[in-house]
Amino acid sequence: MPMDYTETARAAADTLLSYSKEQDGWRLCKKSGDVAVYWRPSTEFTGNLYKGEGLVAAKPELVWECLKPEPDGLRVKWDSNVQDFQLLDTVTDDTTICRTVTPSAAMGIISPRDFVDVVMIKRYEDGSITSNATNVEHPSCPPQRHFVRGFNHPCGCFCAPVPGEPEKTKVISFFQTDLSGYLPKSVVESFFPYSMTQFYNNLSKAVQSLHV
Repeated sequence: MPMDYTETARAAADTLLSYSKEQDGWRLCKKSGDVAVYWRPSTEFTGNLYKGEGLVAAKPELVWECLKPEPDGLRVKWDSNVQDFQLLDTVTDDTTICRTVTPSAAMGIISPRDFVDVVMIKRYEDGSITSNATNVEHPSCPPQRHFVRGFNHPCGCFCAPVPGEPEKTKVISFFQTDLSGYLPKSVVESFFPYSMTQFYNNLSKAVQSLHV
């Protein structure tokens, strides 16, 4: 049976929307300026689900330009955790299959990874623009030498308008990633909050450079 990529992506989007509405059970693990990172045990795998929240000083459409999951997009230029981003397949106008390559991290303890995901772009009535992704298999991209194949469980970003402040965007990000391989739990649990804080700092700088 071929995988129903659209249905898989839609389910991931529904899951992320439910995460964005859930207030209970989150524990703060890192705060840096306007950015807060929370965690709770994942219900998808044995690791954690992380939520980042931060304000970016620009309109949602401009912030979205920096976050948009597309090859040759801005994300590869500013996001230190994305070394390469490849389009493998187009499913519909708003749903694609992509491969993301990440560099080594945590002073080399985490070796380069690659991830194959179905990604759905959704817009909501409140003006939010969202990317919603989860791991899939695709015949064009089996596991490859030199990369550990990791698995993203439902993850993504919300660019939400801030009522009364048109020049600001609330960015909510969700990460729940099985890095695979043999990694100490302590390394993984310190890596995500740190890298998510960096994600917001780098995003803000990227948006400001567009804004000027």
